[in-house]
Amino acid sequence: MENRDYITFIRSKVGNAKIILNAACAVIVNDKKEILLQKRCDNHKWGLPGGLMELDESIVKTMIREVKEETNLDVEPCDFIGVFINPNMRWRVADEAQVICFSFVAKIISGDLRVNDLESLELRYFGKDELPEIHSIDNVQMIQAYYSGKRNLIEGREYHD
Repeated sequence: MENRDYITFIRSKVGNAKIILNAACAVIVNDKKEILLQKRCDNHKWGLPGGLMELDESIVKTMIREVKEETNLDVEPCDFIGVFINPNMRWRVADEAQVICFSFVAKIISGDLRVNDLESLELRYFGKDELPEIHSIDNVQMIQAYYSGKRNLIEGREYHD
């Protein structure tokens, strides 16, 4: 089994039963402090660039790979916003999961912004006061945490060791 087929493999075993998945995403900000959002192909709503972890992949590599796939940008993490949970993420009609998503602030190191037609309908930067409807509760919480300056959150709460 190739690593990129992990989720397909799991689905072949459990069918449409609700599963737990790990994901990573990035808050990418331009010079005007606007956030890059992706209009998704699956539900036509806006969200942060990112996606699901594959087998034997680190969470940082997941974020870097997913951002590259969806935006054509090479990024590196520069801050960790936190871990957020979407208890009821749904794709297509019956593919349901609890998604544990690790959110980073990332800076662009190379690449030209370009839509991947398989995953995105549109890519656009939005200011804090002009955000469109965001597709999932975890993405909403990540954006709110970013703008409020909160970092190292676990399920929306600050973590101190």
